[in-house]
Amino acid sequence: MSGQTLVCLQDPQNVSESALFLTPPVYFIVSLLDGQHSLLDIQTAYMRRFGEILYSEKIQEVIEQLDENLFLEGERFQEALTRAEELFRAAPVREAGFAGKSYENDPERLRVQIEGYFVGPDGPGPLEEKKGDGLKGAIAPHIDFQRGGACYAFAHREIWERNSSDCFVIFGTAHSSTEKPFCLTRKEFRTPLGSLAVDQELVDAIQSRYPDDLFKDEAVHRREHSVEFQCIFLRYLYPIPTPLKIFPILCGSFHEFIEKGISPLEVKPIRQFTEVLKESVSALGRRVFYLASADLAHLGLQFGDPEGIREYDLRILAEEDQAMLGYVERLDREGFFSTISKERDRRRICGLPAIYTLLSTMEAKEGRLLRYGQAFTPDTQSVVTFASLAFS
Repeated sequence: MSGQTLVCLQDPQNVSESALFLTPPVYFIVSLLDGQHSLLDIQTAYMRRFGEILYSEKIQEVIEQLDENLFLEGERFQEALTRAEELFRAAPVREAGFAGKSYENDPERLRVQIEGYFVGPDGPGPLEEKKGDGLKGAIAPHIDFQRGGACYAFAHREIWERNSSDCFVIFGTAHSSTEKPFCLTRKEFRTPLGSLAVDQELVDAIQSRYPDDLFKDEAVHRREHSVEFQCIFLRYLYPIPTPLKIFPILCGSFHEFIEKGISPLEVKPIRQFTEVLKESVSALGRRVFYLASADLAHLGLQFGDPEGIREYDLRILAEEDQAMLGYVERLDREGFFSTISKERDRRRICGLPAIYTLLSTMEAKEGRLLRYGQAFTPDTQSVVTFASLAFS
């Protein structure tokens, strides 16, 4: 309804394909359905907030609506999740899950969309002739294209001009919880611009050397956008029939190591994986390009902060982010991690695992910050920050 404030509820795992639009009072009720509040707790909190009596029948009505639309943890949701994961595991390809939603589904329109990020007013300019092959790796955002497309273009223009590898190791950020720190998939990634095959030999070489099952969390790849978004740009740079292979890795949370105050490489599974990856690349004689798909800070009301972000806060945040990225430019992985750990990840740097793993495996001498960006949402006084970097 015109002029009415509503909260849109969507499922990032896409178990539910519905979108629920909630009024602020209903959203308040939903926010308390966390397993920690009884019906009486919710009624009391509602009275304090809105000064009105909330009948238990209304709460039950909200619960039933959530359950019917698969937004409530329980038997119905778990059955749907299991069914979706089983279908994914049986499928030969990983479909383009965000085509037609986050980017154009039509190939021609998608090419025009991506080209616009290069040649638009905020972009790095059109692709030029190759300038060499000295680039070893890059960091690009995984924010939606509408807000960060030009920043992606800065990293991928460098890839086009200064890389000669046709195998890309992509460190994606797992936004869903994982049981293990890393997870792989053998499925080719389908995009509107053509599919990207996974380097099966590299997969076999790594899994044979690594003592744990790297496919334990494979179903997380089903709805994770961080690898998919890089594949869109790579297929734009290297159109069919250009040979191109990827090695997609999703990196799980490093929050446990922040809580314990230890370096991730002190943890055996992390250390073993980085060693095995380097050994396998070397043993196969691969020339690979390392690409981390990583955003930076997530702050404001949208992310659970009690206060929103102001213009002054954005300037301070930019200074903090770029000081942190200074460690990344110097390839100082421990300095990078320590900066985040000391502040208890106050800025919620979601790209921490992907960037740290990149710095632990890539053999480069220096890095350069190409572009830094902030996507500020006034309505929620929230911001996501991101950057593109190149490594030689």
